[in-house]
Amino acid sequence: MNTVTRAHLAETIYSQVGLSRNESADLLETVLARMSSALESGESIKISGFGTFSVRQKGRRIGRNPKTGVEVPILPRRVLVFRPSQVLKAQVNHLAAPPDGDDE
Repeated sequence: MNTVTRAHLAETIYSQVGLSRNESADLLETVLARMSSALESGESIKISGFGTFSVRQKGRRIGRNPKTGVEVPILPRRVLVFRPSQVLKAQVNHLAAPPDGDDE
């Protein structure tokens, strides 16, 4: 299985958009930095036809150590959630894309 890396994305931008390699890498870093700062401040990111990234607050709860069975408090935290669009789900499963307007 191949992994898509920053270098691979920057090279794809370079070959398909026509920017220089440095400009392509800078563009990618700018987009990723903007996405990171938006998520950090609690904003959602919706990429039409791809999906939605959002941050969800999880409350305090009691967990259990699976090895010892001892109850342990789990502190409140924020978690990153990705919800794929119907278009992406269909593409991954090699199905026909849903009608327009249904891409979440």
